[in-house]
Amino acid sequence: MQRLQNKVAVVAGGATGIGAACATRFALEGASVVIGDINFPVAKSLAETLGDRVVAVQYDAADADSIRQLIEAAIENFGALHVLHNNVGLVSPEVMEKDTTVVDIELELWNRVLQVNLTSFLLGSKYAIPHMIRAGGGSIINTSSDSGLVGDLSRTAYGASKAAIISLTQHIAVQYGLQGVRCNAITPGVIMSEQAKVNSQDLVRAIKDHILTPDFGEPKDVGALAAFLASDESTYITGQAIACDGGHLAHQPQVADMRRAMQSGV
Repeated sequence: MQRLQNKVAVVAGGATGIGAACATRFALEGASVVIGDINFPVAKSLAETLGDRVVAVQYDAADADSIRQLIEAAIENFGALHVLHNNVGLVSPEVMEKDTTVVDIELELWNRVLQVNLTSFLLGSKYAIPHMIRAGGGSIINTSSDSGLVGDLSRTAYGASKAAIISLTQHIAVQYGLQGVRCNAITPGVIMSEQAKVNSQDLVRAIKDHILTPDFGEPKDVGALAAFLASDESTYITGQAIACDGGHLAHQPQVADMRRAMQSGV
């Protein structure tokens, strides 16, 4: 399919995992793509595999000027901007280990997580929206998480940032919808990226019984949803948080226990 022909897309945090899958799908569907990532060599390598309508940009989500330059790169290279996928996030093991409870979390870590996970989404949208309006409209896609929909025993800053992304998504949709700018969030559950396969095995084992599909999702599953939201096929969809989680949050909490009881004949 070529649903994104003649569209220009920016993927912030697009070198690996979900971001790379989305950048790849956008390019395969005909878009010109700017891949922004702090890991520039990996972003550049990916861009080179996707053709001459894809470029990589060094991008630091903690730096406002870097975010502005990423958005401007779309105009400088391709003359317009129609799609922004805000996908960056702090998910390294060292950050997650320190992202503990409300009482124990360090303020410095809290501020750092919100700066990257949330404020960068605000700034990317702030700089992108005027260009989208000039282009006749556009689509902003924000990667949130099912962690933004429920509480947890830890990862307080991560969960709070992902919840705030959903609210930011709604505010953008309300404020700029009549000017042709749509905004939706994707709330992935466990997605088996290379990082998840290495760093999240305990979490994977804990959640496996609670999804409703035979297997966990992969980055390409989020890429397929993002391509739909970027395309004109979704022009009547805005302000939504759309799950890509294998039904993880679609059921009563006791479903896994009930399933085991039924299987054992208890």
